[in-house]
Amino acid sequence: MDPGNAVTGFGVIEGSGAHPTHVAAGTIRSTAGSRGGARLLAIHERLLEIIDEYRPTAMSLERSFVAANVQSAFRLGEARAVAMMAAAARGLQLFEYAPNEVKLTVAGHGHADKAQVKFMVRRALKVGDEIALADDASDALAIALCHLLRARMTAACECGTIDGGPAAARR
Repeated sequence: MDPGNAVTGFGVIEGSGAHPTHVAAGTIRSTAGSRGGARLLAIHERLLEIIDEYRPTAMSLERSFVAANVQSAFRLGEARAVAMMAAAARGLQLFEYAPNEVKLTVAGHGHADKAQVKFMVRRALKVGDEIALADDASDALAIALCHLLRARMTAACECGTIDGGPAAARR
């Protein structure tokens, strides 16, 4: 999930097979007239609907970064809190990843631009150009993909299939 006050991106992927697959992605756009609490409530309600529809097992969020504009940072924090509340309301585990960690995991470079990340998301999830993918939705899919890949890496290390795991220590 890529939280924002005006636009919040969401992405749902399935990771039970050898290759992750795209399930859904989109954006939650606040109406022009909504402000403050009403805007946050609308985001929260739509997130709950998405969670109820797709039944994810976890939610991953982009970790906040310090913005040059303090007011923008506050608004981003509010949207993140709404997403956290939606996850908690549905009993989902919550995972957070720094923007550079997402870019490194998905695109192979921690300072990749949006176009590079979107290209790699489309490639990894086999999402063709016939599917419109807004930047915020692409970012949300990248965060979900980062979580899935990191979880697989952790599981592989724990079961000793990657150097550095328990099996490597027994050599």
